[in-house]
Amino acid sequence: MQREYLTDMANLKKLLAMFALVMFMSHLRIHGVSMLVGSSANVTIDTSHRRGRCHINGFPHGKSGDCNRDHGSVCCKDGHCYTQFRCSPPVSADTSAILTLNSFARGGDGGGKSFCDNRFHKGTELVVALSTGWLRLDDKRRCNKMIRINGNGRAVLAKVVEECDSAYFCDVEHNFEPPCPYNDVDASPTVWKALGLKEVIGVFKITWSDV
Repeated sequence: MQREYLTDMANLKKLLAMFALVMFMSHLRIHGVSMLVGSSANVTIDTSHRRGRCHINGFPHGKSGDCNRDHGSVCCKDGHCYTQFRCSPPVSADTSAILTLNSFARGGDGGGKSFCDNRFHKGTELVVALSTGWLRLDDKRRCNKMIRINGNGRAVLAKVVEECDSAYFCDVEHNFEPPCPYNDVDASPTVWKALGLKEVIGVFKITWSDV
């Protein structure tokens, strides 16, 4: 009888520990990571800029299509759930970001014409796309304005011509690619060259600021 009582108590403790772990995990916020979740994950998560952070907005399903794979582009998968953001971290004089590579030319992996000026841009132009929050929501629109990019011990000025969309994706306009991270500066090959970076790297940590 005593042994059965001790066994029941041990099992109860295990159940309580598992419950506490589940409750803890439900309160975690995951930042900047595309993740596969169940189809029941159609929830809206806090998008406020609390403590300078940007929170996941939702988990929309992807749809595959005619995706140009230039510059190592990753293409959408049918039914895959992607993380969606409508915000970006606050901008400072030294804003941390990731630099990615993109073509803004006709027929390139950038998809359609640039959002800011409804034009295509040659690979020789110093142009970039900013994540949705940085382009639209951070107090002022940055369309057609210059930013300074610092990385690899160098600096370069580039013009903002496009949105690196972190809210809408997996369609013709976005080359059937997944959403951008919330902290992305998507740059033309010439920007990479100006920073002395090889395109094969694909992703590089930088800082940037308004000019």
